[in-house]
Amino acid sequence: MPHSVSLISTIAAGLGLALILGFLAARLRLPSLVGYLLAGVVIGPFTPGFVADAAIASQLAEIGVMLLMFGVGLHFSMDDLLAVRKIAVPGAVVQMTVATALGMGLAHWWGWNLGGALVFGLSLSVASTVVLLRALEDRGVLDSFNGRIAVGWLVVEDLAMVLVLVLLPPLGGWLAGTAKADTNELLMTLGQTLLQVGGFVALMLVVGRRFFPWVLWQVQRTGSRELFTLCVVAAAVSIAFGATALFGVSFALGAFFAGMVMRESEFSHRAAEESLPLRDAFAVLFFVSVGMLFDPWVLVERPLQVLAVVAIIVVGKSLAAAVLVLAFRYPLNTALTVSASLAQIGEFSFILVGLGASLGLLPPEGQSLVLAGALISIALNQLVFTAVEPMQKWILAKSALARQLEARDDPLAELPATTDEKYLSQQVVLVGYGRVGRRIAAALMAHHIPFVVAEQNRETVEKLRADGIAAVSGDASEPAVLIQAHIARARMLVIATPDTLNVRKMIATARALNPGIATVVRTHSEAEAGLLTQENAGKVFLGEEELALAMTRHVLATAALPRG
Repeated sequence: MPHSVSLISTIAAGLGLALILGFLAARLRLPSLVGYLLAGVVIGPFTPGFVADAAIASQLAEIGVMLLMFGVGLHFSMDDLLAVRKIAVPGAVVQMTVATALGMGLAHWWGWNLGGALVFGLSLSVASTVVLLRALEDRGVLDSFNGRIAVGWLVVEDLAMVLVLVLLPPLGGWLAGTAKADTNELLMTLGQTLLQVGGFVALMLVVGRRFFPWVLWQVQRTGSRELFTLCVVAAAVSIAFGATALFGVSFALGAFFAGMVMRESEFSHRAAEESLPLRDAFAVLFFVSVGMLFDPWVLVERPLQVLAVVAIIVVGKSLAAAVLVLAFRYPLNTALTVSASLAQIGEFSFILVGLGASLGLLPPEGQSLVLAGALISIALNQLVFTAVEPMQKWILAKSALARQLEARDDPLAELPATTDEKYLSQQVVLVGYGRVGRRIAAALMAHHIPFVVAEQNRETVEKLRADGIAAVSGDASEPAVLIQAHIARARMLVIATPDTLNVRKMIATARALNPGIATVVRTHSEAEAGLLTQENAGKVFLGEEELALAMTRHVLATAALPRG
């Protein structure tokens, strides 16, 4: 086929076959992305028939990563990132260390040298942001506290991998045993990388968060939907490319910070909606491009090695993450959700093994094993997420230690004995202290209405108590948390978190303990709002609808005023 149409043929074959196999996977009750991955295998170079252009598919996938990370940034503020830093930073560092050690130990057992073992171990330690975001979005928990921890964890991993990719070339000769490491060169490279990353972050937070919302406002004033969409896409791709070209930051990380600064605009929600179709289409191409890299023969030639790699990815580093989350006194559900988020590898792993191979560090079979592990772990990831809730119930039923950990003496999990009596009767129980929850709490305080906050972020609970506000730490979908908030004597339950999965559990618990309690729920989904209304979930507030009503009241009130 002529080279001039390889782009068209790659897109047509990739999307067309992904549609067919994704549909078949869905009918078989498998995750649709399994079909997308298989589509890549079918049009890849290792299977007979049509072979798509792998280089073009890879670049299209990079665009998908940019747009997806940009969309996450639009919903993820710096405050959200800082709120989970105490668990995300140490958790990511320790989990990467454990996974790298497991991978290095396995590679050493196979007889690989130090350099190959290190690259192999590192490639198994970092999860795919694209896969994680798709899983969290599909389950409606991206904006939940567990989702913010998982995203923050992966942002830390991405930052760590930026340093690894920069430091690996100057260390390549020493790791391969062919040269001595130049300490001065290494320190200079490390310092330069830290300065570049710090400079980019500072530029985006100081200049970008003012400049880019202003640009979006100016484009919005034209009234052109096409220009608005173009502005959003251009911002995502251009900032990501500029971050890589000027500061050495990955495309994904650059796009993520681009979305974070654009979030300062009042049109950020519309920006997310406008970019959604493109994000979905290019995300499919990302999975197709992953499938194209996979050689199915590795499953026949090295089945035990593939099984060992998958075990490290799905079991080894997930267990390490779960232990760390539990050590920070977070509930089992949070530990299992974060573990499921990390039970796969993706784009950074591909980049790293490619660099390791080019430096002569990684044996030829290393890349095939990592790609096999990636393909299998990505295919399994949504099934792992589905197993979180049954696994939690099974662990609590079978393990006395798990029950002890869930019920351990936690000073933040119950109200202090010195709590004012006014908070223990006819109070409002407010679930979530995010952007919406803080505003509701401020209004309740202004009207001298007592309330108790139920919040999963332990640091937030500590701060609230220091400010004299009654608060308990934990997942409000667990009855014990609402009991500690004295839900049985409350006048109202206000669920200020967009947790579509657990909202029904919270309402059921509240009504079982307090049949006459009033309930208030928020959602961003019109379909979900309809379902909650039909299920008599109380007063349901839909974000866009409430914004329209507020604007309408203002317009009518202003229009009724006499001119002059």
